[in-house]
Amino acid sequence: MVDAPFANPFRPGAGHRPPYLAGRVHEKDEFRKLLGQTVVTDNLVLTGLRGVGKTVLLEELKPMALSEGWLWVGTDLSESASISEPNIAQRLITDLSVVTNSIKVGESTKTPVGFSSTETRTDITLSYELLTAVYNSTPGLTVDKLKAVFSIVSQNLPPTGRKGIVFAYDEAQNLADHAQKEQYPLSVLLDLFQSIQRQGTPFLLVLVGLPTLFPKLVESRTYTERMFRVLFLSQLSEAESKAAIQKPVQAAKCPVDFNPNAVGLIYQHSGGYPYFIQFICREAYDSYIQQVADGKQPSVPVTSIIRKLDTDFFAGRWARVTDRQQQILYVIANIDSVNSEFTVQEILAKSEELLDKPFSRSHINQLLTSLISAGLIYRDRHGKYLFAVPLMADFIKRAVEG
Repeated sequence: MVDAPFANPFRPGAGHRPPYLAGRVHEKDEFRKLLGQTVVTDNLVLTGLRGVGKTVLLEELKPMALSEGWLWVGTDLSESASISEPNIAQRLITDLSVVTNSIKVGESTKTPVGFSSTETRTDITLSYELLTAVYNSTPGLTVDKLKAVFSIVSQNLPPTGRKGIVFAYDEAQNLADHAQKEQYPLSVLLDLFQSIQRQGTPFLLVLVGLPTLFPKLVESRTYTERMFRVLFLSQLSEAESKAAIQKPVQAAKCPVDFNPNAVGLIYQHSGGYPYFIQFICREAYDSYIQQVADGKQPSVPVTSIIRKLDTDFFAGRWARVTDRQQQILYVIANIDSVNSEFTVQEILAKSEELLDKPFSRSHINQLLTSLISAGLIYRDRHGKYLFAVPLMADFIKRAVEG
């Protein structure tokens, strides 16, 4: 019996650090190499499907950078930051000023009016106001103004003893150029870092986002293929997944534990994706506690947990697509290679196999474009398509077939 309530150690949520971070050793090692560059030539793109742990890993990289003597700035890149060139400039200056505000670049003296002749001295630092003044007073394009800002920061960085500054931005797939409005915030960002790094400025750019991110970067500036090291986060291995399941329970000295059969079931239904491991483990653990309290032999209520996962994670996305989009998604879900990649030809063939009125090639292309916009599908650099949401195919089959 469980004598007292016990806090569930599992924490599913967007960007929430799990109680035990399994795997990701290779990614950390690669980032450490980037921090060791004498001259920054390689930046980092960290990408992967939703629920794979990109944001959590990004938070793990921050203390690594700080311990190696770097400053760290950044935040989530909202769509508003990518609306215009002034917006991305303000985002960069705002973030930069957080760590430069304490860097002294001079002092001002002021003699008060009156009988006293005592001067007061005030430190001049690289504050938001000063950086903005440099930006506004520099002639030229947005990128020229930002180069001037970054240059003055770089010149005053050595006395701080810091190696450089890491600019880390999550949700970077929101970045985009807007040719119709003659606004190119994404191009400005890439041109800025490419230029200052060529001059030896120790600023490292880290962009984190969905798999649509890197193709978008290359489309904007072809040289980005040589500018970034791309790390694609995949699901955890079986051993890593089992560690993510078992170690939190052991570390917290929980009153009940998952047996090997339960661990195997959780791994199977999570697909090795960190978010799903946390979600299923949280629900399974709560159920375990209740079953033990009721004097029952505990087991994992897989059907109930998957039904709750469908409601909490998948159903909202499914409800936002049209009937015709749902139909083609069901066709895609039945393609043998759906969990890796698929082509228009495979969709066409499966459509003819499953539907009385199959899709035409042109209609498939139109629907895929709309599904990409909806964030359910993405296209890789080789022209093939993949689901942007892990385990989506399994959910679609359950939703349609009942």
